[in-house]
Amino acid sequence: MLYSKVTPEQKRIRLRELLTDGSIHQFPGTFNPLSARLIEEKGFSGVYISGAVLANDLGLPDIGLTTLTEVATRAGQIARMTDLPALVDADTGFGEPMNAARTVQELENAGLAGCHIEDQINPKRCGHLDGKGVVDVDVATRRIRAAADARRDPNFLIMARTDVRAADGIRAAQDRARALVDAGADAIFPEAMKDLAEFAAIREAVDVPILANMTEFGKSRLFTVRELESVGVNMVIYPVTLLRMAMGAAERALETIRESGTQEASVPAMLTRARLYELVDYEGYNQFDTGVFNFSVPTVFSQPV
Repeated sequence: MLYSKVTPEQKRIRLRELLTDGSIHQFPGTFNPLSARLIEEKGFSGVYISGAVLANDLGLPDIGLTTLTEVATRAGQIARMTDLPALVDADTGFGEPMNAARTVQELENAGLAGCHIEDQINPKRCGHLDGKGVVDVDVATRRIRAAADARRDPNFLIMARTDVRAADGIRAAQDRARALVDAGADAIFPEAMKDLAEFAAIREAVDVPILANMTEFGKSRLFTVRELESVGVNMVIYPVTLLRMAMGAAERALETIRESGTQEASVPAMLTRARLYELVDYEGYNQFDTGVFNFSVPTVFSQPV
């Protein structure tokens, strides 16, 4: 009932344990607090909060238009609804290295387990689009160093994302990954890898956990979790999958209503009222309310003396 009873500090410890236990872990992308609860119920290791999803939910493209306040607020709302650790996309840190430092502290305050900060220029682009630009290695490492130095909880995970593969190739991505680790990154997110061999190349370059982004309609084939595990990937995200599924279903339902004048044909595909109430723990709230409301409201008031 209400929010998770697992503290942010405990979730951060759990995330670090997951990324170093020798297994691969799946973090589906959540698009709201309720979907985070569903991810937990289905037995996944953690939740991922995509910058693209946060932007799209506001009706915006993923080009760096969201603010730190918007991201921290929504990510905090999501993180507090689940016992699982939540990793959030912090784009480029929302500005210069000092902004990246503040970003980390605001995300700590919001209850996140970790974040990733990328090396794109501002304004950024979706990682699987063409035409991306990256900052030089000095700027990229200063962002990560500032973020790592700013955290107050040493278990808050600082992941560095690099988009340099698209601009300069896999060898440049290996070099950039090493530099980011030297600057303080706890993990590496190599974006838009072409194939499994490129993930293996990043694995060879660094000895920290690495993440694979399995987004639909992107540069990478949708590798299975076992394929990714075979090349040393520690964590795989599915950032926009649930949002795309939900919006696709919503579009089809609206078309049905428009064409048929009723939603009846769409009802079998809906989450039932009972299932929705189960997810939000309706009965738990009802029992709590009944337990605390144990007094009668007087109908006659005495005169003041």
